Amino acid sequence: MSATVGTVYLVGAGPGDPGLLTVKGLACLQKAQVVVYDRLVSPRVLAHAPQQAERIYAGKSAAGHEMEQEEINALLAAKAKEGKVVVRLKGGDPFVFGRGGEEAERLAGEGVPFEIVPGVSSAIAAAAYAGIPVTHRDASSSFAVITGREDPGKAWTRIHWDKLAGGVGTLVVLMGVETLPETVAKLREHGMASHTPAAVIGWGTWPKQRTAVGTLADIVAKTKDAGIGAPAVTVIGEVVRLREKLRWFDSKPLFGRRVLVTRARTQASALAERLEELGAEAVEAAAIEILGPRDYVTLDRAMRKLPETQWAVFTSVNAVQWMMDRMESQGRDARSLAGVKVCAIGPATAASLRSRGIRADYVPEQFTTEAIMQGLGGEGRLEGQRIVLYQADIAPQDIVQALEGRGAQVQRVAAYQTVTPAGAAERAKQALAEGVDVITFTSSSTVEHLCALLGEGAAAAINRAKIASIGPITTRTAERLGVRVDATAEEHTIPGLVQAVLGLAKQG
Repeated sequence: MSATVGTVYLVGAGPGDPGLLTVKGLACLQKAQVVVYDRLVSPRVLAHAPQQAERIYAGKSAAGHEMEQEEINALLAAKAKEGKVVVRLKGGDPFVFGRGGEEAERLAGEGVPFEIVPGVSSAIAAAAYAGIPVTHRDASSSFAVITGREDPGKAWTRIHWDKLAGGVGTLVVLMGVETLPETVAKLREHGMASHTPAAVIGWGTWPKQRTAVGTLADIVAKTKDAGIGAPAVTVIGEVVRLREKLRWFDSKPLFGRRVLVTRARTQASALAERLEELGAEAVEAAAIEILGPRDYVTLDRAMRKLPETQWAVFTSVNAVQWMMDRMESQGRDARSLAGVKVCAIGPATAASLRSRGIRADYVPEQFTTEAIMQGLGGEGRLEGQRIVLYQADIAPQDIVQALEGRGAQVQRVAAYQTVTPAGAAERAKQALAEGVDVITFTSSSTVEHLCALLGEGAAAAINRAKIASIGPITTRTAERLGVRVDATAEEHTIPGLVQAVLGLAKQG
């Protein structure tokens, strides 16, 4: 055992929406060496932990437990005694039916330091995401939260149904969809009117949230008809009537759509976050990973010849990053590009150059070979012009051939390489097997790598979903591989791609 005992942080991860993780919870996760997490923790939340952190699944459901509670208690203490920083990541709040009290008792008993980091409880959040306030000046001045699944070993219930039936404005039941008929029966038996409004919210705050609304007389049947199972939150009281006026989450334009994001994991967050802001479930299955070039020979040669170069063309943010980082490692800076005209493919690439002190001379409105050619040489010949293209290792050769056809001397530099991430094939196949509505492609390499990952029959598997492409070059690559593209972004950027996805959603 380590001489220094680590600390256990009992962290509430919130009910599902990764944006509901608290700032303190995020800080704990970012320094974790061990993460013990529950079934209802979003993968997006778990991704905040360091890559090298040990991840241990301790999920529980009505169907069974991955680990019994006593095993979890012992595990937390044992890992801390190894001198490690341990985060116990729990759905919702640790102390609202999360058994965090039992875990803290065990740690206290063994002299293990611990901290409690409260989380947003589904008791409040699920209702809010369904457009139901648990209190309201005109409808409810109190609310109570009860469990729908008491310890079966208890000799008697600790729930006072007689007081709940007439003593609180809003009743919230957690973990109670399986016992909903019994809950309704108990409340009616103790005098709650059959016409009392009720709602059951499945997967609250997740993009797959579903809500059934009725009264005590019919909510059981309506929940069954809606196919809502665990996890679910039940809300009973007059506040339920406000849902139709206040519903906001399930009215978003992409609500309920599953969108596959194939972009590299380090760059996927901007696209995923925007899609989720619009109500979609962003499924990240990175088809590529961005690495530096296999060697720097060509990149270094291009740098030495910059004084002889007329145009430097950067095709992506990655090209800027790897070329400029290499330049700085060699003791150079933006001054090396003095006298060289710079072309940036896309506003994001231009912005990346600006952050390095370089203003692009030309940013084509359309990211096509024709538009790039127009900016570099108009309709005329390019004899004597030396043009360097900073690209991915597998970038299409269309622009090279077109420039050389005009007489230019072109040097193509593989400034970075795209490789297949570990486990990518399994993640992609699982995502498609579970079903996606839209697949997004942000570059030719994302199309090529996804097809390679899926192997034989890739195009047929991909074509079962709608396809959105970031631009015509990516679209041409997809079509060459037999992938049908349903929408090509008019503006060849991430915001433009999101608009293309919205357009597909409107089509149904």
